[in-house]
Amino acid sequence: MYITLAGLMAFSLLSCGAKPSAQPDDSVIPSTSSQETSVPETSGAAESTVSSVAEVSSPDSSAVSDLSAADLSGADLSASGDTSSVAEAAISGTPAPAEPITQKQISLTDDLEFAQFSKIHSDPAILYENHRENSNGITICVNAGHGTNGGESERTQCHPDGTPKVTGGSTSEGSTTAMAVASGMTFLDGTEERAVTLPAAIFLKDRLLDAGYNVLMIRETEDVQLDNIARTVLANNYAQAHVALHWDSTESDKGAYYMKVPSVDSYKSMYPVSETWEKSDAFGDCLVEGLRQAGRTIYETGSIEMDLTQTSYSKVPSIDIELGDRASDHSDEQLQNIAEGLLMGINSYFGIGGVG
Repeated sequence: MYITLAGLMAFSLLSCGAKPSAQPDDSVIPSTSSQETSVPETSGAAESTVSSVAEVSSPDSSAVSDLSAADLSGADLSASGDTSSVAEAAISGTPAPAEPITQKQISLTDDLEFAQFSKIHSDPAILYENHRENSNGITICVNAGHGTNGGESERTQCHPDGTPKVTGGSTSEGSTTAMAVASGMTFLDGTEERAVTLPAAIFLKDRLLDAGYNVLMIRETEDVQLDNIARTVLANNYAQAHVALHWDSTESDKGAYYMKVPSVDSYKSMYPVSETWEKSDAFGDCLVEGLRQAGRTIYETGSIEMDLTQTSYSKVPSIDIELGDRASDHSDEQLQNIAEGLLMGINSYFGIGGVG
């Protein structure tokens, strides 16, 4: 009943900004030499590590019965009458179907723009490529916020041009460097934020794959050695949109909102913000509207202006979305509902109907 209701709600989504073509430009996605492996179809946040599997199907005996006498006349049958070799010959010319989902490791490389500003980038992200019939060719980067051991001991440049931050936050206004990755807050029940953003990201990944998207997963384990700049650069080069999942440090169960690009002319004119801020704001509006349609509480207008490292380096629509705060219920049921709302928002932004 839950998914059915969510599906009905998706059709009532209001327009929430410019919707680019759902067909991505393949030329912007760099090639990779990483080995592809197949991924079993799974669901649920508990399966955070996906192992490759090889599916082996037994030959269909009907393939043998369909062979004509002429086909069999030259066959070298064994004394036992085993016809398996004939069956194999009959089906050998039929290509095996593509695996529904494949995965590959994607590492930060020096040739990618802004890669030189990253301090922590020894781990890869995982790109899930969708080969199902409903595949739409769009890749969404899902970034489970925080979760980089040692991230607070390194500092990275706030803006690629070296200018200072124009708003406050976890890093004060006027700063030129920030923690590479903050550790995040702790919920009132003692759960660390990174332990909630992780299953939330996995639930969203599962829903996106079901809906036909490719997914670039920044983190699927407790710790990934990728700082905020590395995460953003990977999204820039391997995805058409980037959503980072977070919860706020307040204690009022305030609801969801996204970090909007600050209304500061010097910031909006800085590259690459100048090329993406309107798309990012439209993307954020769609995500909030999707969450609203899924029944989530929205904080005030649904956005707060903030100068973030992620925003400052993004070349694709990119949003840090705060999905609640320290007092919020973060049970699996709530995280699944959040994933449904985010999917509706993503579908709306890319002009794709339904919820998958």
